[in-house]
Amino acid sequence: QVRLVESGGGLVQPGGSLRLSCESSASIFGLYTMGWYRQAPGQAPGKEREYLAHITPGGDINYADSVKGRFAISRDAAKNMVYLQMNPLKAEDTAVYYCNANKWDAIYWGQGTQVTVSS
Repeated sequence: QVRLVESGGGLVQPGGSLRLSCESSASIFGLYTMGWYRQAPGQAPGKEREYLAHITPGGDINYADSVKGRFAISRDAAKNMVYLQMNPLKAEDTAVYYCNANKWDAIYWGQGTQVTVSS
């Protein structure tokens, strides 16, 4: 069992920045692709969370078009941490942000951290 805990969310003004952190309870980066997703407020029940970015065990990185050039994913294997640097933030980035770990036979989610972008 892998436990993921996100932190770093909060209230920020448009144009500002935040860095989200995701701590894993185990050293999994060599096996799992680590990703970030979000779910906007008022989203219809059952609608999938929006994919944002991922980093593979080999270090390959990919971003959704909606955040490319603004968000950056990184990891620190020594600390079992994955990060999402977000800058500049827009009002439409308001959502609950989730960390995800997945491989062919297992998937884990964190509990989420709220990001609110508002003036």
